[in-house]
Amino acid sequence: MRIGYIPVMLMFVFVLPAYAQDPDSLKAIMLDEVIVRGSYEKTGNLNSAQHIDVAGKTFLREYFTGNLTQTLEHIPGVHSMDIGSGFSKPVIRGMGFNRISVTENGIKQEGQQWGADHGLEIDAFGVERVSIRKGPASLLYGSDALGGAIEITRVPPPSGNQFFGEAALLGKSVNGALGGSLMLGVRKNAWHVKLRFSEQHFGDYRIPADTVVYLTQRLPVEGRRLKNTAGFERNLSWHADFRKGRYYADLAVSNACQKMGFFAGAHGIPDAARVKDDGNSRNIEMPYSTVNHLKITSRQQYMWEKFLAYWDVGFQNNHREEWSRFHTHYGTQLPPATDADKELEFSLNTFSSSIKMKTYRLGRWEHTAGWDLQYQQNRIAGYSFLLPEYNRFTSGLLWLSSYRPCPELSVSGGIRYDYGQLDIAAYRDAYLETYLRGQGYDDDMMTAYRWRSYPVDRTFGDFSGSLGMVWNPNSIHLIKMNVGHSFRLPGANELASNGVHHGTFRHEQGNDSLVSEKGWQLDVSYTCEYKGIYLSVTPFGNWFGNYIYLKPTGEWSVLPHAGQIYRYTGAGVVFAGAEIEFRMNFLRCLNYRFAGEYVYSRNLDEHIPLPFSPPASMRHVLTWKHKYFQIWTEWQAVAPQNRVSKNEDTTPGANLWNMGATINIPMCGTDVELTLSARNLLDTKYSNHLSFYRKVEIPEPGRNFQLFIKVPFKSKLK
Repeated sequence: MRIGYIPVMLMFVFVLPAYAQDPDSLKAIMLDEVIVRGSYEKTGNLNSAQHIDVAGKTFLREYFTGNLTQTLEHIPGVHSMDIGSGFSKPVIRGMGFNRISVTENGIKQEGQQWGADHGLEIDAFGVERVSIRKGPASLLYGSDALGGAIEITRVPPPSGNQFFGEAALLGKSVNGALGGSLMLGVRKNAWHVKLRFSEQHFGDYRIPADTVVYLTQRLPVEGRRLKNTAGFERNLSWHADFRKGRYYADLAVSNACQKMGFFAGAHGIPDAARVKDDGNSRNIEMPYSTVNHLKITSRQQYMWEKFLAYWDVGFQNNHREEWSRFHTHYGTQLPPATDADKELEFSLNTFSSSIKMKTYRLGRWEHTAGWDLQYQQNRIAGYSFLLPEYNRFTSGLLWLSSYRPCPELSVSGGIRYDYGQLDIAAYRDAYLETYLRGQGYDDDMMTAYRWRSYPVDRTFGDFSGSLGMVWNPNSIHLIKMNVGHSFRLPGANELASNGVHHGTFRHEQGNDSLVSEKGWQLDVSYTCEYKGIYLSVTPFGNWFGNYIYLKPTGEWSVLPHAGQIYRYTGAGVVFAGAEIEFRMNFLRCLNYRFAGEYVYSRNLDEHIPLPFSPPASMRHVLTWKHKYFQIWTEWQAVAPQNRVSKNEDTTPGANLWNMGATINIPMCGTDVELTLSARNLLDTKYSNHLSFYRKVEIPEPGRNFQLFIKVPFKSKLK
């Protein structure tokens, strides 16, 4: 989708009055106007045995970067796996990829989330509300939420008939980014309609280093700019809803388009000539990736006296392409007749349906039943091969009940059964067969390797369950505990991938004999709020009998220039750790916030840590507020990560300083919101252990000054 460049674009609409979307929140949607005098976060936590973290409007405004995942990583236990300075994917308590469910408007976001180089195609400017469930969420969201869930929902429409909107602008110094968003909306009687357009353009980003190392070769970084890391993101969305009495319906259509270059020094054979400065920091050359994500969702909802039912349906098309100058490691391979430089193409169509029914006001009991369906179809193209074509069908039934014997205590439990079928097509590589024959391999070897993917038709099924309690003895203390059993169906990449994945710089190979991941998980939470003091402690522990991970096999790949094979393997695994958050108001205008986290992981079969385990870290934030003005400073301390898996590099620790200031300026009947922030103020050279470029020793972006301006407006309608 190509929409012209807007140089001074507007940015930011992030009005996340953070409210955990439990089934109880659905009742509020039937009201025309609600005035809440309390904490959305506390309300959500009272209704769930799991600890729910929410991000409010002020929090998201202070930490907004134009990237949703990077904003949310300021919440303890949430991390951002970055792909350069533009795109990111979420990691919760050390789990990411297909173990984290991201839902928007009740429908799970589906793309190529199995890859470390695939970002989250959601318009950060259009996000209105977020809640985060850390830990097992399979009961409500299916097997892919084994590690947690991030829920993105809409806020209630404004009260009264009116025309409203907002315009915003974002600028960054580290990569010369210009971005913004324009939203226009109208509320007229039973109708509420919004239209939003957002766009960001950014150039090659700066790093605090003059050289990087790839495959033992040191490559120069001229001008400290990482060549060909420029890109853009363009989003268009439309939403309409209708409310009449007890009936509610909505329809949302969105299209997210992204294009980002890959640092040429981290693809293919190391070559200093490929990273030589071309004098243009904003052009996008090969290699690069493009993604277009089209999503259509709708909800139908009706409320009776003691009963609520709703139906969410959705269609998504995720189209990803990776482009690189045609190259072959086989002497006989000729370039394709069309799109000769298209290395990989994935086109994923997803059809989703979710029906939920809930009873309430039945004395001390509440019940929820649900039925989820999903069908996926993935098609491939390109001169290279990594993942075969496949069809995937899943269905799940759930039942959840809660019992409140007294106002201070609530006990809840539920069960879910998921069924899945995966049909994977075979793929024969004629070029590899010819290459192996020329290298003198025998017929058995050629037969074993010419089939890059064998046909796989597998079915999976298992139960998930949970039992929890919420004890709120008074307005100060809140104690929660939840025990759950969850499982996850293997993905197509884990069963049938077989090729060099440039996103992880290695030969990845699936294993069609894998069985589902199964595990037991325990979460405990204690929260205390008293006279401006807030304390939250959330320890957790997880055990999995068959956790799927990439294991270095020690077998040499027959693919040329591929190194050893990394094969998906199951193992017994333990995760444990805790998050802690403390906030305190003092001297009227000062607030101190501390947030700390720690994750311990261990492969019980090999007695080593798991890869991609985030290091311990803590944040100290001091904020001064006075009327319409506030200033904050943050010290972020990240510990070294020396507990690493085989062939995984250690990462040194770092101390980072960040600052920001926000002011609301009354102007023309509205408040213009202006935020100026500085990240990595001392231009410290450091590495993110989860970063896409960490393996090639590329540090994180350097000092960054960011300006954000938001201008809301509205006008009453007759």
